[in-house]
Amino acid sequence: MIGNREYLSRQNTMDSDEDAIVPLLDDMSATVIGVSSQTLVSTTSTARKLPQYVAALTATLGAFALGTALAWSSPALPKLMKGGEAKFKIEQYQESWISSLLTLGAAAIALPIGYCMDWIGRKLTMIILAVPFVMGWALIVWATNVDMLYAGRFFCGMSGGAFAVVAPVYIGETAQKDIRGTLGTYFQLMICGGILFAYIVGSYLSVFWFSIICGIIPIIFAAGILAIPESPAFLLAKGKVDEARKALTWLRGKEYALEAELEEMKLTADNAAESQKNVNIFAALRTRASINALIISLGLMVFQQLSGINAVIFNTTDIFEAAQVEDSSVSTIVVGAVQLVATFISTLVVDRFGRRVLLILSDAVMSLCSVALGVYFYLQSTHADVSNLTWLPLTSMCIFIIVFSLGYGPVPWFIVGELYPAEVKKIASPISSITNWLLAFVVTKFFNDFSGKHIAFWSFAVISFIGVLFVFFVVIETKGKSLEEIQRELGSRWKSRKNKVDVEGRE
Repeated sequence: MIGNREYLSRQNTMDSDEDAIVPLLDDMSATVIGVSSQTLVSTTSTARKLPQYVAALTATLGAFALGTALAWSSPALPKLMKGGEAKFKIEQYQESWISSLLTLGAAAIALPIGYCMDWIGRKLTMIILAVPFVMGWALIVWATNVDMLYAGRFFCGMSGGAFAVVAPVYIGETAQKDIRGTLGTYFQLMICGGILFAYIVGSYLSVFWFSIICGIIPIIFAAGILAIPESPAFLLAKGKVDEARKALTWLRGKEYALEAELEEMKLTADNAAESQKNVNIFAALRTRASINALIISLGLMVFQQLSGINAVIFNTTDIFEAAQVEDSSVSTIVVGAVQLVATFISTLVVDRFGRRVLLILSDAVMSLCSVALGVYFYLQSTHADVSNLTWLPLTSMCIFIIVFSLGYGPVPWFIVGELYPAEVKKIASPISSITNWLLAFVVTKFFNDFSGKHIAFWSFAVISFIGVLFVFFVVIETKGKSLEEIQRELGSRWKSRKNKVDVEGRE
């Protein structure tokens, strides 16, 4: 659903010939030549991990803030549309704009934020992002017309979308290798935590106080960021070795013999900088491996968003009210809790079952759930008696959220982080992120414009089924493979098929 997962520097070599473009090692698992594995083991064992958990949790408060912004429209819009809380009239067609403009703001920031955090640093970028976030909530809280609501949602989207890029980078660059995966999952978990928080608070408070509380979260986040250090990797890339040493000491503890890791990080930064100088980024994007990676990553983003997930998240309360569920607020909270638990479980199984299996299972079950929801709303539109079927929307949506959170929620972001070498990642990853947010805008904008909710859900069902076929025939398995192996497979799979067809044709 939500945002850009990583932007980590990698050791790579590359020349103009497309078959020679093979990255050497992923920096998340690489041991730099010149630093013995024995030295790394001996120093790593003495490092403190608590400061790293503190830094990761602090950085992911931005994800929590994003989650509240994503889910805000679900409990808030029904109250505003009923009148009484809004100081102005909101037309029916404006409801979808209020929901969806957040995603346009996120799409607008995806590309420039990468250059910004490389220029001024990860820490300062996150602090500055709190300003438009608070400004957005202020516009929402004291809105006197619908245009102020539009602007507020757009500003919140810009800050939230930027956090989705910067925070995973910061975590990846500050955590030790043995806990980096665990800390990396905090971002998605915190988004789900923010969504659940918004469902609970928004259900029982007025829109005014609900929005005030949401606006306080970025302020708390910015204050917390002041207390944690800048990324040592960024400092080394800027040549600030002494500052990088101080930051690493804060993260690992004073007892930690950090020189070996510091040297490793410095070599990684130097190699990445040298690689960037020697590579023509546009030539790299035209290689077979990069083209196939782009097809897979963009395809996964398309099927992730066109499954209808954000239409569900943004309109959960409205969907339950339309389904005449007895207590729509409680049902919405149940859905949020289920999403949080399922996302946590996905972090435990993604490396056990593999990416393709989870994606296929996720899309197949989501398709069935969308069919069931479509049937319910179709029967309701024909004025059939559905009083005995009020359990169906809650059950279907809970199962939908569970399987999405197990597969199509986190896995596409894992794969995007694994498909691209560092030489093209600076351009290719934002392209995937922008595609994701723009599609989220399309879905949330036009969901309420469908002639009937049954048509919307049946459309999602068809697209999810096509997504199963896409994963089966196009997506490669990346589980347990090094970056080099993934690049070789991407660069050879279509060539080998073409050669096989040519041979069979000659025979």
